Amino acid sequence: MFELNTLRAKLQPHLGWHGARTLFVAAFLIALFRAKTVNLSELATVFPGLAKPESHYKQQQRFFRAFELDYAVIARLVVAWMAIPEPWVLAVDRTQWDVGKTPVNILTLGVVHEGIAFPLVWVMLDKKGNSNTDERIDLMERFYELFPHVRVRCLTTDREFVGADWLSYLLLAPDAKSATPFRMRIRDSEMLYDGHRSLKVRTVFAHLQPGQTQALPKRRRLWGRWVYVAATRMNNNKLLVVATDQAPETAIADYALRWSIETLFGMFKSRGFCLEETSMRDSERLRCDPASLCGARERAPRLKKLFALLTLALCWAVKVGQWLNHVKPLVVKAHGRLAKSVFRYGFDHLRHLCSNLARPRQQKDFQMALCFLSCT
Repeated sequence: MFELNTLRAKLQPHLGWHGARTLFVAAFLIALFRAKTVNLSELATVFPGLAKPESHYKQQQRFFRAFELDYAVIARLVVAWMAIPEPWVLAVDRTQWDVGKTPVNILTLGVVHEGIAFPLVWVMLDKKGNSNTDERIDLMERFYELFPHVRVRCLTTDREFVGADWLSYLLLAPDAKSATPFRMRIRDSEMLYDGHRSLKVRTVFAHLQPGQTQALPKRRRLWGRWVYVAATRMNNNKLLVVATDQAPETAIADYALRWSIETLFGMFKSRGFCLEETSMRDSERLRCDPASLCGARERAPRLKKLFALLTLALCWAVKVGQWLNHVKPLVVKAHGRLAKSVFRYGFDHLRHLCSNLARPRQQKDFQMALCFLSCT
């Protein structure tokens, strides 16, 4: 198929893999947009080519079982494709669900760009529930190994990512250059010390009314370290409190950018590629990742590869959506939001193209969509 070969030709210079591997990725991306699911059985029925679905299914299994991806190549390609300017806002979070009785728990660090946290580093945790400090530090060290010279504006984290050791790492990393500016949401039950007395966060900001925001002018001691603290009371009367090493006056607004990683997970799941429909388990394939600095075991290497391919598909859909929005801007509804997201704009367009490649007009439009898989 001509379209399959031209997509492979576009991907080959960026990935640098063997031609057969790149051809598989090209076929997988086309099938992914056709099927709108990561379920391998469903993908096998719409894989481009003349082979039977059973053969395509075995081909997918071989790729995810045996081929070792270079995740550094994927991360750098994301940055190049999306042309993400510095300084970067980073967001870290987890997404978790069960495949049968097997938990899937993906700890992800992404760079925020135009409302989406594009994944750069991700780890498949071998457990349910929250990450620990070693796992978070490992994630950050992997990021800095990939991008040692990048300027980071701040790292945004939710209430799961707290604790004295984690805070000390961000403030006092062994290499001063890798200390990371942060906007860290904390619980309103934490204790703050002002040099004279300790009070709970909820007591310090008890006077705030819904919609009001306050940044404390002086640092407070939290978990043995001195940080700035800002808070806002939301319309549901709950406090949102953010600890930061700098710029407390923008801490709340900066922290709000963290929502972009929730947007990412939505695109990978129910609002896009239906990641939760995967049947990959790999519970028997627990291993120590050699790239891990903390020696943690990592679950599901096949799922980690699938996450990488979804990242490529995400970038393609967003770039196509940006172009479409430039050519024919999305409608703004009465409530002030777009009728659909830029991602969904590109996603639907690619689905339509990949499902109708036999039509001459669709072939021409497909060639245009391939132009966005370029770093220039």
